Amino acid sequence: MPDNAAPADPGTDAEAEAIPHDESQPLSAPTEIASAPVTPATDEVTDPAVVRPRRALVEAVTPPATPEPVDADEGTTGPVSRGTQRQVEAMPAPTQTRIVVVANQKGGVGKTTTAVNLAAALALGGLNILVVDLDPQGNASTALGVEHPQGTKGTYEVLIDGEDIANLLIDSPEAPNLKVLPATVDLAGAEIELVSVVARENKLKRALRTYLADHPTDYVLLDCPPSLGLLTLNALVAAGEVLIPIQCEYYALEGVSQLINTIQLVTGELNDGLQVSTVLLTMFDGRTRLSSQVADEVRSYFAEQTLPTVIPRSVRISEAPSYGQTVLTYHPYSAGAVSYLEAAREIARRGAKENA
Repeated sequence: MPDNAAPADPGTDAEAEAIPHDESQPLSAPTEIASAPVTPATDEVTDPAVVRPRRALVEAVTPPATPEPVDADEGTTGPVSRGTQRQVEAMPAPTQTRIVVVANQKGGVGKTTTAVNLAAALALGGLNILVVDLDPQGNASTALGVEHPQGTKGTYEVLIDGEDIANLLIDSPEAPNLKVLPATVDLAGAEIELVSVVARENKLKRALRTYLADHPTDYVLLDCPPSLGLLTLNALVAAGEVLIPIQCEYYALEGVSQLINTIQLVTGELNDGLQVSTVLLTMFDGRTRLSSQVADEVRSYFAEQTLPTVIPRSVRISEAPSYGQTVLTYHPYSAGAVSYLEAAREIARRGAKENA
């Protein structure tokens, strides 16, 4: 090493010293690196605008990945007027009223969304539909365009005061022949008030029996709260069928076993005719392996009950309730609307075939 050479920097890479070069030729850098600002090798970056050369190269040649859209619906914004509803072919009617409880004690699985969208689809198919909102949050009432401020008479008055259902029903603007028994926050105290009532689990059953005797109805859909309390118990006793929406995620499977145990207890003690007739897979994301695995697991356990149609994870389905609409009228040609419409057709076909 020449006497006037500067000593090697102990912080430099040892491999860099071992690279031979011709001292008579000046060192040259690649165009990309030469054009990039050189920053000192330090762990702290004081200026966020300064980017290290190696990272600058990577960012220059690697474009940012464009995430796939969660929903394949049309790129339009805002709701579609209810006056522009799509034409739905007539669906077969059952020979007798089908009372279906939509239940799953796990929240966030699409229970209320499934209840209101199936109700709207069946009603658009020409059937007479009644939706009973048993959730104190009243989300089903909201999604069906029914105002339900505190003090509105509905499910609470039927269960606690014994009022007639016919006097409290509200027509939904979502579809013809679609009626709603609304729920308010008052229903939150109903479970406590029912504790001391004799035959408390039969209150809804008796009220529905009285209503159906004078009002022909094809389907009664009971939307339950995400729990297995007295409100859900009343629905299970009053119904003949259970529709279980199952989200295509692992945690959703854990809640199903507890629900099945409750259904078996009700069947043995309070309602011998109750059966799980339908299982609907919701929030299906075809991009993930987990959704497919959960779907396969559910179909292996509920082979006959699981509908072939799955409900995709959809932005339009999530947006619709904020406009007081179902996805069937919010965006009638979206992927979510088409899926719920096909699921409703399958349910109607199964019901007509079983009752034939």
